[in-house]
Amino acid sequence: MFLPRIKKSNIGKKVYKLRNSSLILIMFLLLYACSDSSQQISGLQKQVYELQKKVDESYKPGLGEFMSNIQIHHAKLWFAGINKNWKLAEFEIDEISETLDDIKKFESEREEVKVLPIINPAIDSIKSAINNKSLSSFKTDFINLTNTCNACHKEVHYEFNKVKIPDSPPFSNQVFEK
Repeated sequence: MFLPRIKKSNIGKKVYKLRNSSLILIMFLLLYACSDSSQQISGLQKQVYELQKKVDESYKPGLGEFMSNIQIHHAKLWFAGINKNWKLAEFEIDEISETLDDIKKFESEREEVKVLPIINPAIDSIKSAINNKSLSSFKTDFINLTNTCNACHKEVHYEFNKVKIPDSPPFSNQVFEK
């Protein structure tokens, strides 16, 4: 705020004192505001810490839950493919791929995850069979996918967890025929 210089009369002295008082008040408010903002920053840092703690402690699926999800889609993929329901088969293989991506994202610290790329060629082959709508290729590639799953389980010392071509649909309330 700019105040013109006034002759030091009684009015001028009052304006001069008022201007000085105003400057002192403004400086005091600035100092208070600065100290208040550091308290606000401290409060915000505490909130960030508490939110991070909640995120760290929140539920995230474990590798077993992800693998169970893949097992369901593996079975559904088989029944979709042998029934030539290519749209459903494409959906199911994409669900498997998405779950594999989630494993890499949420379970990256696990040693087993380092072996996951072993599955990529089998996934690519079955996607190709689905795109070509080839039942014979689908069956061959599905067997390869299943064998690759078992090879991966063996590699990470879970050989006791064997996957096979399913005998019956995993759900009685889904139609697999197109």
